[in-house]
Amino acid sequence: MSDLEQLTQSLAGNVRRWRTERGLSLDALAARAGVSRSMLVQIEQARTNPSIGTVVKIGDALGVSITTLLDYAQGPAVRIVSAEQAVRLWHTDAGSYNRLLAGAEAPGPLEMWDWQLMPGDSSSSDPHPAGTFELIHVTGGELTLTVGGSDFHVPAGSSASFEASTAHTYSNAGDTPTTMMMTISVPSSR
Repeated sequence: MSDLEQLTQSLAGNVRRWRTERGLSLDALAARAGVSRSMLVQIEQARTNPSIGTVVKIGDALGVSITTLLDYAQGPAVRIVSAEQAVRLWHTDAGSYNRLLAGAEAPGPLEMWDWQLMPGDSSSSDPHPAGTFELIHVTGGELTLTVGGSDFHVPAGSSASFEASTAHTYSNAGDTPTTMMMTISVPSSR
C-alpha cells in the first residue's frame, strides 16, 4: 500500500471513529465543518484524498488535530515521528511546502509544523475556532504575516504569536526562501 493510500485509509477510519465518538451524524459534521455530506461520505469510504483545507475544517469541527486524523494507529504515550513520517500536506511547483512534524491532544489539538515559502509564494488559511493560537518562529528569510487585513513582517530569528480565529495568510515577498516553525493550539470542542 502506498503512503497516500495508507493516509487515505487512516483518514477514513479516524474521521468515522471521531465523528461517532462525538455523537455526530454525517449531516451534523458536514454543517459544523462547512463541507458537503457527500465529501464526508467519500472521505469515510476512503474514496478521495481531500485538500488540506478540508482536513483542517473537519479536524476543527471534531476538535482533534490533523495528526490525530491522519494517525495510522493509536501509539504509546511517547511517540517518535521520524523525518520520513512527517506528512507533507501542501506544496507548490515553486518548492514551497509545509510538513506536519508532530501533534497531540493536550487538552485540544496541538500541532507543530515545518514550513518553507519560496519567493512570491503565499498560503492562506480560513479562520480557526475561537481560542486557537499560532506561534511562529522564522528561521530563514522574512515572513509577511497578514492577520485581520494588516501585514506584519517577521524577519529570521524573530517570532510571532496571534489568535487565529480570523483569516490569515503567510507570504514571502522577498528574494530568498522563508523557512519557519509553527505551533498551533486549538481549544478542545468537548
